[in-house]
Amino acid sequence: MRAANKKANKVKETEKETEKVPRRASSAPTVGAHIRQLRVKGGQTQGDVAKACGFTKSLLSKIETGDTQPPVATLMRIAEALGTSLSALLEHDSASGPVFTEMKAAVQSLARTEKGYSAYPYAAGLGAKKMQPFLFEVRKGKVKQHAVSHAGDEFLLVIEGEILFRVGHVEYRMRTGDSLYFDATHEHGVTAVSEIARYLDIFC
Repeated sequence: MRAANKKANKVKETEKETEKVPRRASSAPTVGAHIRQLRVKGGQTQGDVAKACGFTKSLLSKIETGDTQPPVATLMRIAEALGTSLSALLEHDSASGPVFTEMKAAVQSLARTEKGYSAYPYAAGLGAKKMQPFLFEVRKGKVKQHAVSHAGDEFLLVIEGEILFRVGHVEYRMRTGDSLYFDATHEHGVTAVSEIARYLDIFC
């Protein structure tokens, strides 16, 4: 009997310890599939959303089927057209609690966009986030020159390498450890200076 009680107590202790460990980031369904789910749920056609975003129905179809990986600026326009936020657009469940992501896992999960840079959304499975952090990777000569603007603020921190980041008419040369906070309604864009650079970008 005592042995059985000891075994039961040990199981309970293990369960308590497990509850304290932050869950690891899991692989999420494609953002395209979630866009389609939200669009259908909202009673909108591909034509409705494409028109509101200012691009073609064909492009939206490719995004929903996963044939093309849209840049973050495009995702923000889609989120607005669907009446939701960027973080909600990327969410695939209503999980709560800490989400632990190893750097190696984030890098391996980077997806290259049509603009030439790669992005990984942190904590995509966490519901009701108040901000959306991304890991971005840019390679010298691979990113198409473009400028974007959208509602909200951004906070950027260079993790590795060197970049030129432009906000409005001002260009900032940023190296590992440098950071920048700015109003994202101003046009902004990035250029890689080093062969490869990675930075954390938090949208809020």
